[in-house]
Parts: sequence; structure tokens; C-alpha cells
Amino acid sequence: KFEFNPKDGIDNPALSLAEDTDGEGVGEPRFYLLSKGSTETFGFCLHEELGCQGHIVRQVELGGLAQRRGLQDGDRLLQVNGYFVDHMDHRRVVQKIKASGNQVLLAVLDGDSYETAKALGRDLSQMLPADIRPRLCHITRDKSGFGFSVSGPEGVKGTFQLSVQQDGPAERAGVPPGSWLLELNGASVRSYSHTRLARKVHGPGVGGWGTRAGNVTEHPAFPIQLKQSGSKVTLLVASSAVEEFYRLRGLRVTAALADTSWLPFKVRELHMVKGPAGYGFLLKEGDCSSGATGQFLWDVDEGLPAEQAGMKEGDRLLAVNGESIEGLDHQQTVLRICARDEQVTLLVIDPAGDEFYQSVGFGDPAWSCP
Repeated sequence: KFEFNPKDGIDNPALSLAEDTDGEGVGEPRFYLLSKGSTETFGFCLHEELGCQGHIVRQVELGGLAQRRGLQDGDRLLQVNGYFVDHMDHRRVVQKIKASGNQVLLAVLDGDSYETAKALGRDLSQMLPADIRPRLCHITRDKSGFGFSVSGPEGVKGTFQLSVQQDGPAERAGVPPGSWLLELNGASVRSYSHTRLARKVHGPGVGGWGTRAGNVTEHPAFPIQLKQSGSKVTLLVASSAVEEFYRLRGLRVTAALADTSWLPFKVRELHMVKGPAGYGFLLKEGDCSSGATGQFLWDVDEGLPAEQAGMKEGDRLLAVNGESIEGLDHQQTVLRICARDEQVTLLVIDPAGDEFYQSVGFGDPAWSCP
């Protein structure tokens, strides 16, 4: 079903799924994980063309990342990081790819199959797995602990399954029972031995530990404490179905691909209509927690549209009127805000949320939601 190119390494596999057909001339979607350096591009363009449907892959750079992975001219883009995008505005789809940072997971269908499926009235979303996203969960410990336990086969590195206490902190934070642990506080556990994880996970469980060696079996969850996490811990987890999806395709799962809907940190959309005294805030350039330059909102005037819309001091601006400001300087951002004379919609995140997303290696939080 697939060909693997070992020259590109385990972390960046070149995967080409076979073009199976269903008897109606419709092939199967193909999945590609593109991982680039900070000075590289993904090596393709995405077009919207008159007389053609869909988001079309064009200008695949010869020898570039996209071509090495298997993307082809004319492919139609169906999914970005697990989100179905065929129905989305083209500009927003481009922004979702850009906001992914240096890694993006794409699902595509060859052009002929796409046109045939459309002509047959096929629902393209039904050709894709229901949910291929891992989940980021931020757990706050209560008096009984974090509410999950860890088990795994002895002698096998990086294989840890979670049991979740019913109605405990982990379950309330969205950790699915029986899911697999992929990252702990932004660090991959795939190189961890059971003993190494046990040194980080300690509590009043069986034998004094919140981890168990031996075969993975169902067992009652018990409270644990993470030595280096204080009262909070962030886990990247995947259900068995999601873990199998990535494993069979030789793809590495990272936080940039995660479902963030369970996180307490949310982006906020502020819609403002300009009053006689303006919007009532100042935009200032400053340093983000990642070290990059960002645009921040300050001097929010009491009673004016910005405060009424929910703006807070220190919010970082992510997007203006649905368009990411990534790559814009201060003056360009100001011009975009002023482009519409009487109203504007801003997407923002508070400092705590901004720092959190940076700490777990997530891309631009502006596009963490559909």
C-alpha cells in the first residue's frame, strides 16, 4: 500500500499511498507530512483557478520538499492538519498552511479523481478518516492527584498507555481512556524507557509509583504526581485509532497537529465598530515569548469599543478581518486595521495562552480552531 524512502529518515518519511480506485474511477486520498527548516519553503503553491473546483496544488518545485514527498501538480487539497478544507475560502486555507509553522499534514486527491467524485456527487469528507488529530490536554491536579496512571510493556521505549480515573482531573481535561502518551510538557516520550518515565512520575499508586511495567492491561487508575510539573501538566495523547493511522503511514505525531478544543486557552474574536473617539486602544510592537516580534494591544480605554468588545491589556494580535498578520511589520498591521473605515474584527490571545502554545511547540494559535 505504501512506499517508504529511508534516505529521508524516520522523522521525515517520504510516503506515497497507492492510488486504489473504487470502480468508479475515484482514487484514495493521500497523506503527506511536510517538515521544513525555518529558511525553507514547502515547495509548492496553492491556486484557485477560474473554471476549476477545489484548492489546486501547482508549481511543485523540482527537487523540493513537496515533490520529494509525492505531491503532484493538479492534486486537490482536502485536509490541513486534520481539518477538512475543501469547502473553505481559499485565502483562509492558505493561511492555515502558513500558520502551521515548519510542519503541516496534508491530505490530497489527484485531480482526475477529484473531478470524478464531484461529478458523482460524492461527499469528499466521507473519504477521509473521521478524526486523525491527537489531543492536547492541560491537567490541573486536585487533592487526589492528576487522575491518570501510566503502563507499558517492559523493555520497550516510548510505549505508554493511560488509564483515566472516572470524573478525575485527567478525564475532565479531555484525556481519552486507553489513549497513548506521546509528549509530556512539550517533550516527546518516544525515547523514554519505563524506568526513566517512572523517575518523572511518582505518587501513592501501587508500589509507590504511578507507572507499571509489564504488558498493557486494563487496571484501576490511581492518583499520580509529576515531579517537575507542579500542579499542572500538559499531555499530548492519541487514541488507538489515531496512533495506528500515523504509525501505519510512518508519520510522526506532534503537537502542531493536535486538537486543542479541550485546552483552557482560547483565542478570542473581537468585533468593534469605531466610535467618535476611535476604537480606544494602542497597537505596539514587542517581543513574543518565542523571541519573535509580535503586535500587542495596550492602553485600552475604559468604556470605548475595544474594552466593550473584551480586549485586555497585553493581548497579542493574531489576525485582522480573518487574515493572519504573520509576516507583517507594525506599519502594515496598522494599515490593515484601518483598511475598513468604521469597523474591524481582531483575533487575539492573552499572554498566558500565548506562552502556553509556544511552550508546547504549537504553530500560530490563530488557526488552532476550524
